[in-house]
Amino acid sequence: MDNRRVKELLEDAKLLYDQAMAEFERGSLRDAAEKAWGGTLVATNALILARTGREIEGARGTTKEFLKLASQDKEVDEKLRGRYFTKESFLHGHCFYMGVCEPIEQVERWIKETLQYIEDAKNLAGG
Repeated sequence: MDNRRVKELLEDAKLLYDQAMAEFERGSLRDAAEKAWGGTLVATNALILARTGREIEGARGTTKEFLKLASQDKEVDEKLRGRYFTKESFLHGHCFYMGVCEPIEQVERWIKETLQYIEDAKNLAGG
């Protein structure tokens, strides 16, 4: 495993979260949702790299490898699986792509919860 690369990915995930919060503050909920999803995806890639030694490209590959990892690790399954798919479905799919960003309070909560997802992925990655 490349610890340096895992750390870089986690730093990128945090940067995307910070950008999501900046977009949110500017009133751009759709862009904030997409940045939050990006942070989730990158943090998940860091976890996969830490656990498997493989770096994944593309959301489809990430989802496939994440599901495999979650099926083998109860803690990953319990702590991250549902949150990953909430962010993929609602933040990325519904809000960003379809423009359905309501109820706003719920979307805001999911965006802000991304920071905790990144921290949990970091902890599960051993960092």
